[in-house]
Amino acid sequence: MRLIGIGIDVVEVDRIADAIERHGEPFLARIFTPGERAYCEAQKRPALHFAARFAAKEAIAKAFGTGIGKDLGWLDMEIVRRPSGEPAVELTGTGKAHAATVGIAEVKISLTHARDYAAANAVAVGE
Repeated sequence: MRLIGIGIDVVEVDRIADAIERHGEPFLARIFTPGERAYCEAQKRPALHFAARFAAKEAIAKAFGTGIGKDLGWLDMEIVRRPSGEPAVELTGTGKAHAATVGIAEVKISLTHARDYAAANAVAVGE
């Protein structure tokens, strides 16, 4: 296994809550997959969970070294929960294709959140 990239991001929960309140459906549909939305909306504090997933996607983009754009879109990354509760990343579309091109075999993530902030880190690893 070889390290390809690392990324970290911190998000203010109120910033995401404000974006959801101001832009609603267009914002949610542009950033989050249906699975992510269903998970977050089922939580007691949805904005907290949306913020953690937003931070995770930013951290993944940093680990890829691409940012969000033509090689990795917001919806190319889905933050899922494994049966153990561990967060995981499922890549699709151009993100999956780019990962294969640069030799990224897996992306490991860690999420955390408190009342006002959510944070995530990501590690892109190759074979």
